[in-house]
Amino acid sequence: MFRRSLRFTLLFAITAFASYATSSATTPYQVNSTPVTTVKVLTASEATLYLPNTVFFRGQSAPIQARNSGGVQFTKNTLLLVTLVDTAGYSSSLQEKYQAYLITEVSVNIEGHLLQPGAYGCGFVVGNTFVVMDIGGHDLFSVHSTKDTALRRPTPLQVLPATTGTGYRLYVGRDYVGFTPTSPETSATTSVHP
Repeated sequence: MFRRSLRFTLLFAITAFASYATSSATTPYQVNSTPVTTVKVLTASEATLYLPNTVFFRGQSAPIQARNSGGVQFTKNTLLLVTLVDTAGYSSSLQEKYQAYLITEVSVNIEGHLLQPGAYGCGFVVGNTFVVMDIGGHDLFSVHSTKDTALRRPTPLQVLPATTGTGYRLYVGRDYVGFTPTSPETSATTSVHP
């Protein structure tokens, strides 16, 4: 009788632990413990769950502006994140170009230019231009940016679905550039949730 009760208790404990472990396991790419099955545009509060407090660029670390962050979660395991950065310690010539930090886990097409997975500095500069730099501060490419006069609520930085229904827009105020993922697993998704 004692062995039967001990066996039952041990079996119950193993089953309960296995059930708990399975139900509470989440990956780092699950926001609010809900698996991602469609593309999701991330709000500032959602993006900061993945962003570090400080970022490294051209030999220095700088704090991010968490309230001015955004991104896209393409799949459970792939993100694009962007955040404004406090660039007070950088030279004025670099501050003109380096306003935001962009991290992507997928290749993206930004206005006709391919950007591979990695971390980059970027910014909107005079003359309706968006500049992307490598982590050493070297210009990779620049593209024409567009002003969206119809945008209802401009913010310092936000990512929104493109009004055309394909791709996304990275906004700083009313200025934006369009981007789309280039990998087959992320570009095949059809549903976008702002």
